Amino acid sequence: MVTSSQEREEARVSGLIAHLYDAAMDGALWRGTADRIAEAFDSTSTVLKLHGDGAQVSLLECTGNLVVSEREQAWADDWHRKDLWVERSVAHGLSRIVVSEQLVTPTEERRSGFYQEWLRHLGIHHMLGAVFPVADGAIGVLGVHRPRGAGVYTPSERRRAALVLPHLQRALRLGQRLSALSHHHAAALEALDRLDAGVLMVDGACRVIHASAMGALLLRENAEISTTGGRLRLRSPALHRRLLALVRSAMDVAHGKAAAPGTALSVPRRQRMPLVLEVAPLRPSARAFGEQRPTLLVFIRDPQAPLAAARLRDLFGLTPAEGLVAAALGRGRSPEDIAVDLGIGLVTVRSHLKRIFAKTGTHRQAEAVALLARSVSTSPQSADATGFGR
Repeated sequence: MVTSSQEREEARVSGLIAHLYDAAMDGALWRGTADRIAEAFDSTSTVLKLHGDGAQVSLLECTGNLVVSEREQAWADDWHRKDLWVERSVAHGLSRIVVSEQLVTPTEERRSGFYQEWLRHLGIHHMLGAVFPVADGAIGVLGVHRPRGAGVYTPSERRRAALVLPHLQRALRLGQRLSALSHHHAAALEALDRLDAGVLMVDGACRVIHASAMGALLLRENAEISTTGGRLRLRSPALHRRLLALVRSAMDVAHGKAAAPGTALSVPRRQRMPLVLEVAPLRPSARAFGEQRPTLLVFIRDPQAPLAAARLRDLFGLTPAEGLVAAALGRGRSPEDIAVDLGIGLVTVRSHLKRIFAKTGTHRQAEAVALLARSVSTSPQSADATGFGR
């Protein structure tokens, strides 16, 4: 017959296991996990850490009573590296629940600095835990603790810990994998923001899922292209129909079907060079929880987008004035146009050009334009290429 005490223990273990997976999915929930483990085993402290190559130790989570002062941190780090329980647990076997009484004798307790100096300082004596393999050859460590007077861990508690351990291992692996994917996702978005083209991720209905910094800027600053109700739209009805045809064709490609050739579209602008839109499919990948919906990338290129003058200055050692002239030159402006734009004389512009040629190692205007246009990305902050004499 199951007693109410057993039911409470089972409920605590079940709740702890559910929390471990929730924390793996949402890193914000990880804080406090050590406290929940300690509570589930009627203990006063818990530590989760990784022991890697070269005696490197990473503290993943611990209860507040194991946190030492900054003055004591180096001393604590040294004892974490020389953790006697970890050393003995590895010899005892990975992924096996052990208690401290299996690892050291009473004589060793009396003589060991680990017990007399480190554990006494923390107010702990009994341990329930395990060491287990994790990624990249590191060893994960779970340690749950009690003071001397609280008594040793019982066989029942060891059985409950054995139930929790494989879930802790899986949750840690899941969390590490999701963290790596999140890092890759952030890197991909950063790369999109650094392209010299605006990038929009859209679905088959032209709904904008994500816009890079340059993409958002081009949407704001060009009346010919915009979003309506969250959907990409061209002002010209004829051009918008052509865009929709490109989107349908790209969606067919994403689904593995043959599609009509043609992926680009020119969008005229008044008194400015046209924008160029290119649509590229992103093929869906099959997943155990259903196939992902295909999406598309819409690249928007503005041949007159301002170059980042500050980065040109850093790259070629240009003065502030030379940087502004170089940025304007790189986006196709003529010396005469640059003089008008910046409010300076044509002779001054040509003087700057001579010094720009010398510093960039170019000899003709066409060479300089090609080099400047390809050396840095266009800037999502157009103010970087305006003004003079900064």
